[in-house]
Amino acid sequence: MNPILIFFSLILVSGKTCHASNKPMYPAILVFGDSTVDTGNNNFIPTLTQSNHYPYGQDLPNGIATGRFSNGKLVPDMLASLFGIKEFVPPYLDPSLSDDDLRTGVSFASAGSGFDEFTTAFSGVIPVAMQVTYFKEYIERLRNAVGDEEANKIISGAFVLISAGSNDIVFNFYDSPSRRFQFDITGYHDFLLTKQEHLIKELYDLGCRTFTTSGLGPLGCGPIQITMEGSEGRKCLENQNVETQMYNAKLKNLTRKIQTTLPGSNVTYVNTYDGMIDMIQNPQKYGFVETNRGCCGSGLVETGPLCNAFTPVCSNPSEYLFWDAVHPTEAVYKFAAEAIHNQLHV
Repeated sequence: MNPILIFFSLILVSGKTCHASNKPMYPAILVFGDSTVDTGNNNFIPTLTQSNHYPYGQDLPNGIATGRFSNGKLVPDMLASLFGIKEFVPPYLDPSLSDDDLRTGVSFASAGSGFDEFTTAFSGVIPVAMQVTYFKEYIERLRNAVGDEEANKIISGAFVLISAGSNDIVFNFYDSPSRRFQFDITGYHDFLLTKQEHLIKELYDLGCRTFTTSGLGPLGCGPIQITMEGSEGRKCLENQNVETQMYNAKLKNLTRKIQTTLPGSNVTYVNTYDGMIDMIQNPQKYGFVETNRGCCGSGLVETGPLCNAFTPVCSNPSEYLFWDAVHPTEAVYKFAAEAIHNQLHV
């Protein structure tokens, strides 16, 4: 659950504003990844990596904490609305999940997750590989609810969103030596990209055809990373940012390769890095006044259980890039969702 700067820097992809149409662009939305897209699955598993408590969700209807790591909605919620599918994307593990939810999509994501099994070894959260297992279960439930033919149409037409990788690099390379004994940074990037390629191919074999995978924002600009490294003046960590750009270049090339090898697939890579840097360097363009600390508490280290009902919060979260020391505010996710929508549907 470390700097997961995946989506909120997408605003430079497009400057247009989009609105949901009456006819859904996709029949469903299916989501895999980490806390940027976990709409509450961690509420239903034994882990400390949870946000189902105040002040998380304070800007959701009735101020109810749903397990989203932000003050409000996440990108999947906003995309689903822009696509004309639904207002909120439910977590798959919610026992109250209805047949209507199955028809229009769910999130399998888990905060703190990643492609590398080491990432989730001690937290108890759901690794990406296990999320695919839940997806297989979802397919069977969907078939029972709507029949094989309709289920196939929903899955093949669904918008698949993948957001992961930050936790792997931060947990296993920057903040601990777990993988440094085995890989250098470029080797570890390749290891993660191989796993992401396998994920997309596995989902393809299960019937999915439309994928969007996001590059990483500059990991060295996360408030908690800046704090841990003791960066003078709370400046971004340039070495980590350079390495992030290396990873993104490889991921972009990988998505092109995957699309050529999977007939009928549409695999979109979304650039996240450039927008994030612009938001940090020119926050006034976007209405932000604080870019290197979170709204919750000191904004330097608080996240998850450390951001709680006894922790003071800033008076105007929309002026902050970060809600806690790791995760963006709803205001940032809104920019991101509109940018993704515009890139896909210009």
